[in-house]
Amino acid sequence: MKFVRYQKAGETNWGMLEGDVISALAGAPWVTREPTGEQTLIGEVSLLPPAEPGNIFCVGLNYADHAEESGTPMPEEPNIFLKGVNSLLGHEGTIIIPTWPGRVDYEGEMAVVIGKRCRDVPEEEARDVIFGLTCLNDVTARDLTKKDARLTRSKSFDTFCPMGPWLVDSRDAGGRKIETRLNGKVVQSSNTDAMGFPATRIIALISRFATLYPGDVIATGTPAGIGPLRAGNVVEVEIEGVGTLRNYCA
Repeated sequence: MKFVRYQKAGETNWGMLEGDVISALAGAPWVTREPTGEQTLIGEVSLLPPAEPGNIFCVGLNYADHAEESGTPMPEEPNIFLKGVNSLLGHEGTIIIPTWPGRVDYEGEMAVVIGKRCRDVPEEEARDVIFGLTCLNDVTARDLTKKDARLTRSKSFDTFCPMGPWLVDSRDAGGRKIETRLNGKVVQSSNTDAMGFPATRIIALISRFATLYPGDVIATGTPAGIGPLRAGNVVEVEIEGVGTLRNYCA
Protein backbone atom coordinates (compact mmCIF):
# COMPACT_ATOMS: atom_id res chain seq x y z
CA MET A 1 0.00 0.00 0.00
CA LYS A 2 1.26 3.49 -0.89
CA PHE A 3 0.48 6.55 1.20
CA VAL A 4 1.07 10.14 0.14
CA ARG A 5 1.12 13.45 1.92
CA TYR A 6 0.05 16.13 -0.50
CA GLN A 7 -1.08 19.69 -0.97
CA LYS A 8 -3.97 20.83 -3.12
CA ALA A 9 -5.56 24.28 -3.20
CA GLY A 10 -3.52 25.28 -0.16
CA GLU A 11 -4.70 22.34 1.96
CA THR A 12 -2.45 19.53 3.21
CA ASN A 13 -3.78 16.00 3.49
CA TRP A 14 -2.77 12.37 3.76
CA GLY A 15 -4.08 9.93 1.21
CA MET A 16 -3.90 6.36 -0.02
CA LEU A 17 -2.62 6.01 -3.59
CA GLU A 18 -4.03 3.38 -5.94
CA GLY A 19 -2.90 3.81 -9.52
CA ASP A 20 -3.23 7.53 -10.22
CA VAL A 21 -6.05 8.07 -7.72
CA ILE A 22 -5.54 9.45 -4.23
CA SER A 23 -8.23 8.72 -1.66
CA ALA A 24 -7.95 11.26 1.16
CA LEU A 25 -7.59 9.92 4.71
CA ALA A 26 -8.83 11.42 7.96
CA GLY A 27 -5.28 11.53 9.33
CA ALA A 28 -1.78 10.09 9.11
CA PRO A 29 -1.89 6.42 8.07
CA TRP A 30 -0.34 5.18 11.34
CA VAL A 31 -3.31 6.81 13.11
CA THR A 32 -6.19 5.94 10.79
CA ARG A 33 -6.94 4.58 7.34
CA GLU A 34 -10.48 5.92 7.36
CA PRO A 35 -11.23 7.62 4.02
CA THR A 36 -12.92 10.99 3.93
CA GLY A 37 -14.63 10.19 0.63
CA GLU A 38 -12.64 12.82 -1.27
CA GLN A 39 -10.61 11.63 -4.26
CA THR A 40 -8.17 13.39 -6.56
CA LEU A 41 -5.65 12.51 -9.26
CA ILE A 42 -1.97 12.48 -8.36
CA GLY A 43 -1.24 14.83 -11.26
CA GLU A 44 -3.41 17.49 -9.63
CA VAL A 45 -1.45 17.74 -6.36
CA SER A 46 2.00 18.63 -5.05
CA LEU A 47 3.61 15.75 -3.19
CA LEU A 48 5.08 16.61 0.20
CA PRO A 49 7.57 14.58 2.25
CA PRO A 50 5.61 11.49 3.38
CA ALA A 51 6.24 12.09 7.09
CA GLU A 52 6.24 14.96 9.57
CA PRO A 53 9.11 13.88 11.81
CA GLY A 54 10.08 15.29 15.13
CA ASN A 55 13.56 13.98 14.37
CA ILE A 56 15.46 12.83 11.31
CA PHE A 57 18.09 10.36 12.50
CA CYS A 58 20.84 9.46 10.04
CA VAL A 59 23.53 6.80 9.93
CA GLY A 60 27.01 7.52 8.62
CA LEU A 61 29.29 4.90 7.06
CA ASN A 62 26.77 2.06 6.94
CA TYR A 63 28.04 0.59 3.65
CA ALA A 64 31.60 -0.75 3.55
CA ASP A 65 32.22 0.54 0.02
CA HIS A 66 31.24 4.07 1.05
CA ALA A 67 33.50 3.88 4.10
CA GLU A 68 36.32 2.80 1.80
CA GLU A 69 35.78 5.68 -0.65
CA SER A 70 35.70 8.04 2.35
CA GLY A 71 39.01 6.67 3.64
CA THR A 72 37.41 5.76 6.96
CA PRO A 73 37.13 2.33 8.60
CA MET A 74 33.67 0.90 9.26
CA PRO A 75 32.56 1.85 12.78
CA GLU A 76 31.95 -0.81 15.41
CA GLU A 77 28.44 0.50 15.92
CA PRO A 78 26.25 2.89 13.89
CA ASN A 79 27.44 6.48 13.66
CA ILE A 80 24.21 8.35 14.46
CA PHE A 81 23.61 12.03 13.75
CA LEU A 82 20.64 14.35 13.26
CA LYS A 83 19.51 16.27 10.19
CA GLY A 84 17.33 19.36 10.71
CA VAL A 85 13.63 19.03 9.87
CA ASN A 86 13.95 22.39 8.09
CA SER A 87 15.83 20.50 5.34
CA LEU A 88 12.80 18.42 4.25
CA LEU A 89 11.75 18.61 0.60
CA GLY A 90 9.16 16.69 -1.38
CA HIS A 91 9.23 14.75 -4.64
CA GLU A 92 10.05 16.96 -7.64
CA GLY A 93 10.98 19.83 -5.35
CA THR A 94 14.07 21.93 -6.06
CA ILE A 95 17.31 21.47 -4.13
CA ILE A 96 18.92 24.88 -3.67
CA ILE A 97 22.69 24.58 -4.10
CA PRO A 98 24.43 27.30 -2.05
CA THR A 99 27.68 28.58 -3.49
CA TRP A 100 29.58 29.60 -0.37
CA PRO A 101 30.14 26.21 1.35
CA GLY A 102 31.82 24.58 -1.66
CA ARG A 103 30.97 21.12 -2.96
CA VAL A 104 27.44 19.78 -2.36
CA ASP A 105 26.85 16.02 -2.80
CA TYR A 106 23.95 13.64 -3.35
CA GLU A 107 23.66 10.58 -1.08
CA GLY A 108 20.87 8.18 -2.04
CA GLU A 109 19.42 6.28 0.92
CA MET A 110 16.53 4.18 2.13
CA ALA A 111 14.58 5.69 5.02
CA VAL A 112 12.34 3.93 7.50
CA VAL A 113 9.42 5.77 9.09
CA ILE A 114 8.43 4.86 12.63
CA GLY A 115 4.82 3.85 13.22
CA LYS A 116 4.50 3.74 17.01
CA ARG A 117 5.96 5.39 20.09
CA CYS A 118 8.77 3.27 21.48
CA ARG A 119 11.80 3.24 23.77
CA ASP A 120 14.46 0.58 24.49
CA VAL A 121 13.30 -1.66 21.67
CA PRO A 122 15.10 -5.04 21.46
CA GLU A 123 16.56 -5.65 18.02
CA GLU A 124 14.41 -8.74 17.53
CA GLU A 125 11.27 -6.60 18.07
CA ALA A 126 12.39 -3.50 16.15
CA ARG A 127 10.71 -4.57 12.92
CA ASP A 128 7.35 -4.17 14.66
CA VAL A 129 7.79 -0.40 15.16
CA ILE A 130 8.45 0.32 11.48
CA PHE A 131 5.46 1.74 9.62
CA GLY A 132 7.01 1.91 6.19
CA LEU A 133 9.80 2.75 3.78
CA THR A 134 10.59 5.67 1.49
CA CYS A 135 13.45 7.12 -0.57
CA LEU A 136 15.69 9.86 0.82
CA ASN A 137 18.57 11.95 -0.49
CA ASP A 138 20.92 12.99 2.30
CA VAL A 139 22.26 16.06 0.48
CA THR A 140 25.52 17.16 2.08
CA ALA A 141 27.78 20.22 1.95
CA ARG A 142 30.90 18.05 1.67
CA ASP A 143 33.55 20.66 2.40
CA LEU A 144 31.81 21.61 5.65
CA THR A 145 32.09 18.02 6.89
CA LYS A 146 35.85 18.58 6.93
CA LYS A 147 35.65 21.93 8.72
CA ASP A 148 33.07 21.21 11.41
CA ALA A 149 33.42 18.86 14.36
CA ARG A 150 29.77 17.84 13.89
CA LEU A 151 27.66 17.19 10.79
CA THR A 152 24.71 19.40 11.71
CA ARG A 153 25.55 22.36 9.48
CA SER A 154 26.67 20.35 6.45
CA LYS A 155 23.50 18.24 6.48
CA SER A 156 20.82 20.74 7.45
CA PHE A 157 20.61 23.43 4.79
CA ASP A 158 17.06 24.12 3.64
CA THR A 159 16.05 21.59 0.91
CA PHE A 160 18.90 19.18 1.83
CA CYS A 161 16.55 16.31 2.75
CA PRO A 162 14.40 15.34 -0.24
CA MET A 163 12.12 12.46 0.69
CA GLY A 164 9.39 10.54 -1.14
CA PRO A 165 7.65 10.19 -3.44
CA TRP A 166 5.41 8.19 -1.10
CA LEU A 167 5.48 5.88 1.88
CA VAL A 168 5.13 2.13 1.35
CA ASP A 169 3.73 0.24 4.34
CA SER A 170 6.37 -2.48 4.37
CA ARG A 171 8.63 -3.48 7.23
CA ASP A 172 10.97 -5.43 4.96
CA ALA A 173 13.96 -3.12 4.68
CA GLY A 174 16.43 -5.77 3.52
CA GLY A 175 17.10 -7.18 0.07
CA ARG A 176 16.15 -4.08 -1.89
CA LYS A 177 18.15 -2.70 -4.79
CA ILE A 178 19.01 0.97 -4.32
CA GLU A 179 20.15 3.20 -7.16
CA THR A 180 20.94 6.89 -7.60
CA ARG A 181 20.94 8.52 -11.03
CA LEU A 182 22.34 11.92 -11.95
CA ASN A 183 20.93 13.31 -15.19
CA GLY A 184 19.89 9.76 -16.09
CA LYS A 185 23.30 8.18 -15.44
CA VAL A 186 23.61 5.58 -12.68
CA VAL A 187 26.08 6.88 -10.08
CA GLN A 188 25.21 4.67 -7.08
CA SER A 189 24.04 1.07 -7.20
CA SER A 190 23.81 -1.34 -4.29
CA ASN A 191 21.44 -3.45 -2.21
CA THR A 192 20.19 -2.76 1.30
CA ASP A 193 21.52 -6.18 2.31
CA ALA A 194 24.97 -4.59 2.03
CA MET A 195 24.31 -2.34 5.02
CA GLY A 196 26.73 -2.98 7.86
CA PHE A 197 23.96 -2.42 10.38
CA PRO A 198 20.41 -3.44 9.41
CA ALA A 199 17.47 -1.16 10.12
CA THR A 200 16.40 -3.25 13.11
CA ARG A 201 19.75 -2.82 14.84
CA ILE A 202 19.78 0.90 14.12
CA ILE A 203 16.31 1.30 15.65
CA ALA A 204 17.35 -0.69 18.72
CA LEU A 205 20.44 1.47 19.27
CA ILE A 206 18.68 4.81 18.73
CA SER A 207 15.85 3.82 21.05
CA ARG A 208 18.36 3.22 23.85
CA PHE A 209 18.87 6.97 24.17
CA ALA A 210 15.83 8.54 22.46
CA THR A 211 12.11 7.90 22.45
CA LEU A 212 10.95 7.36 18.88
CA TYR A 213 7.58 8.73 17.82
CA PRO A 214 5.25 7.99 14.90
CA GLY A 215 6.49 9.84 11.85
CA ASP A 216 10.13 9.95 12.95
CA VAL A 217 12.53 9.19 10.10
CA ILE A 218 15.69 7.09 10.12
CA ALA A 219 17.94 7.39 7.05
CA THR A 220 19.95 4.18 6.87
CA GLY A 221 23.11 5.32 5.08
CA THR A 222 24.44 5.63 1.55
CA PRO A 223 26.51 3.27 -0.62
CA ALA A 224 29.60 4.20 -2.63
CA GLY A 225 29.41 6.61 -5.53
CA ILE A 226 28.65 9.94 -3.85
CA GLY A 227 29.36 12.96 -6.01
CA PRO A 228 28.65 16.64 -6.56
CA LEU A 229 25.39 18.31 -7.51
CA ARG A 230 25.21 21.42 -9.65
CA ALA A 231 22.48 23.81 -10.70
CA GLY A 232 20.53 22.32 -13.58
CA ASN A 233 21.05 18.70 -12.47
CA VAL A 234 18.25 16.18 -12.04
CA VAL A 235 18.88 13.61 -9.31
CA GLU A 236 16.84 10.46 -8.71
CA VAL A 237 16.91 7.88 -5.93
CA GLU A 238 15.14 4.60 -6.71
CA ILE A 239 14.51 1.76 -4.27
CA GLU A 240 13.15 -1.55 -5.43
CA GLY A 241 9.53 -2.01 -4.43
CA VAL A 242 9.30 1.53 -3.05
CA GLY A 243 9.54 4.08 -5.86
CA THR A 244 11.67 6.81 -7.42
CA LEU A 245 12.35 10.16 -5.77
CA ARG A 246 13.16 12.88 -8.31
CA ASN A 247 14.49 16.36 -7.59
CA TYR A 248 15.87 19.28 -9.54
CA CYS A 249 18.82 21.47 -8.59
CA ALA A 250 19.12 25.24 -8.78
